[in-house]
Amino acid sequence: MSHVEEFLTAEEEQEIVDAIVEAEKNTSGEIRVHIEATAKMDHFSRAQQVFHFLKMDNTKEENGVLIYVAVDDHKFVIYGGTGIDRAVPNGFWDTTKDVIASHFKKGNFKQGIIEGILMAGKELEAHFPWNHNDTNELSDAISKG
Repeated sequence: MSHVEEFLTAEEEQEIVDAIVEAEKNTSGEIRVHIEATAKMDHFSRAQQVFHFLKMDNTKEENGVLIYVAVDDHKFVIYGGTGIDRAVPNGFWDTTKDVIASHFKKGNFKQGIIEGILMAGKELEAHFPWNHNDTNELSDAISKG
């Protein structure tokens, strides 16, 4: 079994999907999680590639957020769409990043991802509130590379 498959149990993955559903209830923003073994390149650049591959840059308000995890590299990236970058101040993701990192350092990967998702949802809600015309534009499932 690969490190990607061992990283989270099926139950943990479902808890993460449930957190995405919860986080997206009050925002038009879209949140995805992608897990792979290694980036084989700069992690930010790889997160950018995955963001595009998952069509996260095609959302109406360009307000997708990707939590990218490279398991064997012990690295993660929070990557937001251009609509988010235009709406938020520099350092916007620092608190979320710090919370995820503190959990990861303790080996609490599921909890780190879930708290990161819920924090991202709260942050997105302030800038991209949900309205009655919103549809879930992207899958909530965890993608793997």
